[in-house]
Amino acid sequence: MTTFRSDFLRTIDQRGFIHQCTDAEALDARAADQVVTAYIGFDCTAPSLHAGSLVSIMLLRWLQRTGHRPIVLMGGGTTKVGDPSGKDESRQLLTDDQIAANMAGIRAVFERYLTFGDGPTDAVMVNNADWLDQLEYIPFLREYGRHFTINRMLTFESVKLRLEREQPLTFLEFNYMILQAYDFLELARRHDCALQMGGSDQWGNIVGGVELGRRVDGRALFGLTTPLLTAASGAKMGKTASGAVWLNADMLSPYDYWQYWRNTEDADVGRFLRLFTDLPLDEIARLEALEGVEVNEAKKVLADEATEMCHGAAAALEAAETARRTFEDGGLGEGLPTVEVARAELAGGIPAFELLRRAGLAASGGEARRLIKGGGGRLNDAPIDNETRSVTDADLTGDGVIKLSAGKKRHALVRAV
Repeated sequence: MTTFRSDFLRTIDQRGFIHQCTDAEALDARAADQVVTAYIGFDCTAPSLHAGSLVSIMLLRWLQRTGHRPIVLMGGGTTKVGDPSGKDESRQLLTDDQIAANMAGIRAVFERYLTFGDGPTDAVMVNNADWLDQLEYIPFLREYGRHFTINRMLTFESVKLRLEREQPLTFLEFNYMILQAYDFLELARRHDCALQMGGSDQWGNIVGGVELGRRVDGRALFGLTTPLLTAASGAKMGKTASGAVWLNADMLSPYDYWQYWRNTEDADVGRFLRLFTDLPLDEIARLEALEGVEVNEAKKVLADEATEMCHGAAAALEAAETARRTFEDGGLGEGLPTVEVARAELAGGIPAFELLRRAGLAASGGEARRLIKGGGGRLNDAPIDNETRSVTDADLTGDGVIKLSAGKKRHALVRAV
């Protein structure tokens, strides 16, 4: 492990954030002696970010906590193009209204992780549509396009992936890396931004920005990427069988968010504690050393810390208490995800597989049927013996709800209204 002088690089190195860095020695020297402004870009492709973006968000958090200035770049302009990195096919093109709505949902996430303001290390949020929307095509190509060779661009991973798999790569998407490089130049000029950070799939795009700044303005810019993060099982970070692990409570309940972290695989607990919490490293080392059933205590700490950071202390406490009542006391935790069904419809009967789907315990009717056939579907803690079994108001408990379960760890309530 490299020994860094700056608190920033030393901290993120110890916690597992560094994958690649351009001229780490020079960046370390600058970060040790002065405030460094750094940015990460987030395109507005959905109304919320999901847990797959948390490594980047936490990286900005540690940047600020170690005395530097984060910029959150909202991709109001680049979202109109679509980043081909890590994608086998073109992204769906969104309208301006859709992008604006998504941006509004994403903005709220960052206020929980960063401190915004006008101070020297306060975070700022900017929108690259402010400059990209004003570009004129021919002048832009003459001024900046000449610094990019097709030969080099074809070596970038995002391009090679599409070509090797014989998937179309549109000229629109091919421009993305030039626009991202130009973003870095604009932020350097407007905010004295010296460092761009992002996931490992962004390395080619980031290096393009570093080189553009040097060629056009003679600026010393830096790039840093984080490792591609997967669970020990190989599962993609931020995804579950039932969908994405969203960071906004209106898209995923704090209880489900807490459960996602509580269900972390044993082999990932230490790594996730270092990446996704502010806990000191010595405390993480203690938790990481727990074995057997005691490792569940470390998972609860991870779930508590991650949920408090994302949704607040009250939501984390409620989620933990709901889980305790549901799993340890065998009761019906009030914080369980709840789906409302018209009493008249319930009286007529709803197939069990359909109700599991509506409750969010299965992504589709087919998945719900397979769950039941495999013995994983339960109704009021009793196995569902037939996927077409009719669930009616006669199944309501004394609490006026029906408890549905998918396996031992995922539960939801059905309430008649």
